[in-house]
Amino acid sequence: MTASIPCTRGMAPAISQDEINEDTPLLTTRTHAVNAAAHLPKPSTDTRDNEDSAGDTGDTGDTGEDRPLPMKQIIFLCTARLIEPIAFFSIFPYINKMCKENGSLDEADVGFYSGLIESLFSLTQMLVMVFWGRAADRLGRKPILVFSMAGVTVATSMFGMATTIREMILFRCLAGVFAGTILTIRTMISEHSTIKTQARAFSLFAFTGNLGILFGPLIGGMLAEPSLQYPRFFSGVPFFEKYPYALPSFAVGALGLVITLICAVNIEETLPSKIAKQDDSEETASRSSTATKATMSTWKLIKAPGVGLVLYTFQHISLLAFAYTAVVPVFWYTPVALGGLGFSPVKISAFMGLNGLSQAAWLLLIFPSLHRRIGTNGVLRVCATAYPVFLAIPPLLNLLLRKGFLTIFWISAPVLMALGCGVAMSFTAIQLALNDVAPSPQILGTLNGICLAMASGVRSFSPALFASLFAINARTQWLWGYAIWLLLIIIAFIFTFLSGRMPDYDKLRKRRELEATLVETAE
Repeated sequence: MTASIPCTRGMAPAISQDEINEDTPLLTTRTHAVNAAAHLPKPSTDTRDNEDSAGDTGDTGDTGEDRPLPMKQIIFLCTARLIEPIAFFSIFPYINKMCKENGSLDEADVGFYSGLIESLFSLTQMLVMVFWGRAADRLGRKPILVFSMAGVTVATSMFGMATTIREMILFRCLAGVFAGTILTIRTMISEHSTIKTQARAFSLFAFTGNLGILFGPLIGGMLAEPSLQYPRFFSGVPFFEKYPYALPSFAVGALGLVITLICAVNIEETLPSKIAKQDDSEETASRSSTATKATMSTWKLIKAPGVGLVLYTFQHISLLAFAYTAVVPVFWYTPVALGGLGFSPVKISAFMGLNGLSQAAWLLLIFPSLHRRIGTNGVLRVCATAYPVFLAIPPLLNLLLRKGFLTIFWISAPVLMALGCGVAMSFTAIQLALNDVAPSPQILGTLNGICLAMASGVRSFSPALFASLFAINARTQWLWGYAIWLLLIIIAFIFTFLSGRMPDYDKLRKRRELEATLVETAE
């Protein structure tokens, strides 16, 4: 943020615009500072600038980029990352049956109530996410993380003991209230990493998130109704007969408790102002003081250069991901004649496993090196170009089955799906873009809170919306059942358009550094 500094007569003559460059001394008179601030470079959104500069690759001189990644801390944070997806997805295998039994519902009403519970969870997160972000910026990252992890652990443990629909909604919303976990972990990983190491750090972050998505349903499915699944051990136990879904909830809660205790003991604080108070270095304290002054209101933060565009692009990518995740399992199950693949549960599980392994391979093996070569914006452009092609694969596979080309289908389907999963790199890349566009490290928690609040809002409606649109399209057979994919391809092309207009992070970074220096000089 530039400061408004009054000019005084008799000061040294102003530096001309042509004289201002990277070698211009910053510790000069106030008039010099004012004139230099007036000619600060404005951030460019021209794709050509992004391609010609190292702005999104992070080659920016001596700003600490060579600091090694603290792998011990990253591993602890990635372990903490497991809690949220495991808690969220562990109820999926039994949520429908639990709703039916607790509410004495008809089959036709089960889907509505199970969807309502998940939508309210996301809406609750949306309402509290910014609060947790600001709390993390004010009180510190670690206390908010540990408190949120403990809250999610308790709320998830209680969910399995719900005996009415109202209690299910209450405990699920309570878990949503403690939404500080995910945003604080994102922020702390950003602060532990540098421009050169953040790609590796966030690829591990995304990988552990996928592990949570994998293990959550496994825990829920394997431990639900233990008296029926494992009568040798649990038959005749009154507690588990009265609360058939308590065991998976307790298991997730126990896992969460262990991880919470480990993180409480081992995780280090990363908030710059908190570190400065523990550091005897005057230079560190000075930097923290300057960062503290960068605190902004929510609206001013959204209006900061590049922030609004990155926030919207994040939500657009989230919409694509949530829509695809909601549609593709139904697509795999739907009969070929109605536009699906007609898979059995075993084949669906196999393809889900293939998707998970493929995404892990792209994130761990390909993304870090690709990011080093072409930068954040380069990865986004590659994914945005591939996304429409990826979304054209499902109708193409259905067409092969409709025409009877079974051999070609089974040769091409696994390969195309594995290659297409590379678009998952866009999720990690846009998080790096969010880190790079933040006006100040001191408000990174708030920025992540705003972004994840918006993403929770998208998640609250998009799965139900797109699953319903797929069902309607399968019933009406408009465009031979392919209209839903055409809609998704159009949405993907909007992402392609946005990817060519992302801000130049290097120019933004230099502008912020110069502004901060000028403000210090003026004072």
